[in-house]
Amino acid sequence: MTLRVEPSVAPAPRHPEPWQVADGVWLAVAAYADGSGAALPSDRAQAVGMPDWRAREFLAGRGVLRALLESVAPYAATATVVRDRRGKPHLAGHPDLGVSVSHDGGTAAAAVATGRAVGVDVQHPPAGGAAPALARRCLRGHHDTLARLPAAGAAAELAWVWTAQEACVKATGQGVAGRPWEIDVPLGGRAGTWREHRWLSLREHSATPLSCAFSQEER
Repeated sequence: MTLRVEPSVAPAPRHPEPWQVADGVWLAVAAYADGSGAALPSDRAQAVGMPDWRAREFLAGRGVLRALLESVAPYAATATVVRDRRGKPHLAGHPDLGVSVSHDGGTAAAAVATGRAVGVDVQHPPAGGAAPALARRCLRGHHDTLARLPAAGAAAELAWVWTAQEACVKATGQGVAGRPWEIDVPLGGRAGTWREHRWLSLREHSATPLSCAFSQEER
């Protein structure tokens, strides 16, 4: 198998411009400093008591989500974000909208879907390379191919795989309880299905590994 290694890291866009990745599914991504300004007082109230670093990434994620909602679903842009018993975010009063937020290494991403569950995940490749144990766990039969790549390329490809796996279990609301490492995502993959969900790795849009997943049937 010949694997094309994508560039590993690029700066996030300066502003959270939305783009549509599927019918009724939108994403936006921004650097922390550029995304946090759109967070609402209700979001800031939820950040009270968090460590400074956690509050910063939390508000960045909420800010990108608010900006995205303002663009694609303005009627819900000020809705309070609540979480179910598993921690999955929802918009109070808007059960028709699926939302998801992710943040890592100074980058925040958000997804909104009409009539569908949705999950998003962004992950900067670790500077130290791909952890062998994690690679074996997430890639299983593809692990030997990853091991033949240069260290930076291997770290980037593992991050791409993990974002797709994580986006799937975030769409279901299970998180790590959904055992994301068991989802078969091939190296270099751009799209696939898992159960009733479709996943997309946004390689054409982002040099930083970024994936989303959404239910194929409307709720």
